Amino acid sequence: MRYAIVIEKTDRNYSAYVPDLPGCIATGSTVAEAESEIRAAIRFHIDGLKEDGLPVPEATSIADYVEA
Repeated sequence: MRYAIVIEKTDRNYSAYVPDLPGCIATGSTVAEAESEIRAAIRFHIDGLKEDGLPVPEATSIADYVEA
């Protein structure tokens, strides 16, 4: 599956989350590290859902940029 992720700059690092997977978060000292960590977190999160017999949410979020 392909999930949208959001990476945000914080005071000390970058944090990432997946809108379609509540509770699936990760951090990294760089954007690349945060992206790598959220990929691992997604796999871990989905594996946990499956092990618990819970449904894996469909990827429904859409991400885009807009001019303001």
